Amino acid sequence: MWVAALAANIPAMYELHFGVPMAGAVLCTLNTRLDSAMVSVLLKHSEAKVIFVDDQLLQIAQGALKLLSENNPNLPRLILISESSGSPPSEYLDYETLIINADPHFDIKWPADECDPISLNYTSGTTSRPKGVVYSHRGAYLNAIATILFNDITTLPVYLWTVPMFHCNGWCLAWGISAQGGINVCLRNVTAKAIFDCISRHNVTHMGGAPTVLNMIANCPLADRKPLPAGRKVGIMTGAAPPPPQVLSNMEELGFHVTHAYGLTETYGPGTVCTWKPQWDSLPIQERARLKARQGLNHIGIEEIDIKDPVTMISVPADGQTMGEVMFRGNTVMNGYFRDLNATKEAFAGGWFRSGDLGVRQADGYIQLKDRSKDIIISGGENISTIEVESVLFNHPAVLEAAVVGRPDEHWGETPCAFVLLKEGANATAEEIIAFCRARLPHYMAPKSVVFGELPKTSTGKTQKYVLREKAKAMGSLFKKGGSKL
Repeated sequence: MWVAALAANIPAMYELHFGVPMAGAVLCTLNTRLDSAMVSVLLKHSEAKVIFVDDQLLQIAQGALKLLSENNPNLPRLILISESSGSPPSEYLDYETLIINADPHFDIKWPADECDPISLNYTSGTTSRPKGVVYSHRGAYLNAIATILFNDITTLPVYLWTVPMFHCNGWCLAWGISAQGGINVCLRNVTAKAIFDCISRHNVTHMGGAPTVLNMIANCPLADRKPLPAGRKVGIMTGAAPPPPQVLSNMEELGFHVTHAYGLTETYGPGTVCTWKPQWDSLPIQERARLKARQGLNHIGIEEIDIKDPVTMISVPADGQTMGEVMFRGNTVMNGYFRDLNATKEAFAGGWFRSGDLGVRQADGYIQLKDRSKDIIISGGENISTIEVESVLFNHPAVLEAAVVGRPDEHWGETPCAFVLLKEGANATAEEIIAFCRARLPHYMAPKSVVFGELPKTSTGKTQKYVLREKAKAMGSLFKKGGSKL
């Protein structure tokens, strides 16, 4: 049986990661930023029989069930998680009431096979309609163990939940923190002030977050900051998108110890880690940050990671230049896409999971992402890594956030277009941004146009580049035939 959950990072959401599998069911966590229409689509696709709903998300769930009822008389039963004061609506079964009245001596329903599914996670939808990724008990166990090991999460940690639990089951740390006897500090609304308050109040030892969360912390106003625990650093794992070196160095200066991991929903979250070498400790901070921004090596739960030519399946040389597709295989790669055999076969063509990410392998064996295959810009026959351009943009003192996509061009095919959000109180013109990049990059790689404003994001902090590509496409060609091509 499939059991859905639509809830923020609250205690009940953490408990469901254990209660649902122990009841012999499969947990399907839903993105809290989805609207009713998409929630109804995912409920129909997952065939969930029950949905646990955070009372602050009740209207979304009610809307989804109403849409689902138009073509489906058998709706999932809604169980309400009440965190607000007052009595819950009488038409729904209350979560706490369910727990209180349950048999305390029930028999745990263990999986018949360790490869049986434990959870269903939908991809974040940064490029297309989300797909359901099936995790096994074996894979979840191994990735949880691997994640606590490479993050140096020892016994009795205090973990701050800034990574959504619905995303890859909190990078599998919903189970991992429990394995170490940890305390879970649940944070419903993630702000820099709330993060510093929680670290100070609860003596937090570890946390996680996408680079956007790190950027939020690094740019937190001084009035909202509080000192970190004396005598030690707060460990923070980052992933979800390649972190700009400038953000990493800012976090290190604040007193955080950053562990950079890389992976996808299909690899249970973290699949690689930029394993730190002691000889790098003596390097300048910017050089340390540059090295840490790489995606590194596979962790102990992944059998192998490679960068291959996606057509010939031949490994690329470790020269730091030859690009190929990042591919995985091992126990912590998904069982497959739920009810989508064709997509599963396509993803595993050639016996490896194809990530869709493009990267290189450096001479020391560490891999480094260059772009998503859909994001790479081809301008005048030259490949432009948007990640490299974004790293330069983040070094500009006025830039808070940046994303680069291709803009159609009648002569070059496409040119880099930068979408930039400036820091509060900062000023910069498009011409200044472009000149800054041209001074640090080959001219063909520098943005030719700049758009200022908020960047659209998924709930896990990834920039929705497909939205920006549509905006750039609507802008049309910057250069018209017969005009300047500089």
